[in-house]
Amino acid sequence: MKLCQWFAGAMIAIVLACPAAAQVVVIANGSPITEYDIQQRMKLEASATHKTAPRQQIINDLIDDRLKISKAKVYGLEVTDAEVNTAFEGIATRQHITVQQFAQVLERTGISPNTIKARIRAELTWQQLIRGKFGSSLQIGESDVANALKDRNENATPAVGYIYTLYPVTIVVPRGSSEATISAKRSIADNLRVRFVSCNEGLAMARALRDVAVREPITRSSADLSAQLREILEKIEVGHLTAPEVTAQGLQMFAVCNKKETTAESPLKREVREQLYTKRFESESKKFLEEIRKSAMIEYKKQK
Repeated sequence: MKLCQWFAGAMIAIVLACPAAAQVVVIANGSPITEYDIQQRMKLEASATHKTAPRQQIINDLIDDRLKISKAKVYGLEVTDAEVNTAFEGIATRQHITVQQFAQVLERTGISPNTIKARIRAELTWQQLIRGKFGSSLQIGESDVANALKDRNENATPAVGYIYTLYPVTIVVPRGSSEATISAKRSIADNLRVRFVSCNEGLAMARALRDVAVREPITRSSADLSAQLREILEKIEVGHLTAPEVTAQGLQMFAVCNKKETTAESPLKREVREQLYTKRFESESKKFLEEIRKSAMIEYKKQK
């Protein structure tokens, strides 16, 4: 009871301290959008695009988010806090910072982490809804890809990809090591690369070295790799090691032990397939959102 009283008191204090921010501007299907929500979204958009979006556009975006979540609930769909937090963490990871550091970056620009989490929740919810409702029409077949390649005049020769068999080889570098230690470890990696001319002998040699870990092989399609990694692997002959990359464990290299051509899936096919899917998803999404808006209860409040 005391906790509830404290929370209620805190909310009253916020409203009294900043009544304009708490003012409800519009209600979408029973969900209020406050001046604070609008100001926060404007800051988020400005941070992402480096442009100031029109106020009405921001309001429309917030209305759409409310309607998406409202409609998803009709179908029994609801994104959990854990899913939102995982996506939030993913954004931080892609920027090579921790969740805490990401939150601090947002707060320094006047953006609450909850603002971006609300945006994430709406998008995850909508993606689930569209995929569930229009799943069959979103499927991209081989004929769709072939026709798209034909339109682009890129099917004169088969789109070729590669299936790689890679062995991760890591020169272990303890955390907090001195520059001299790191330099010595890099010399070991460079020396191993020079001597590594076949996987049969090279992997055995690597396993015999101190502070060198050789993990189980992994198989990867070039279609699943980033353009940068594809370029690196294309330049490495079978039976050789890639250049060392710094990781949390140490200096990691990959032994390229097999490379097979495949026309089943290639980077070009994957790119075309994703473009077709995105186009269909956006088309179905736009039509469905327009349909939802027609029957939505959207009430603009008179501003005092």
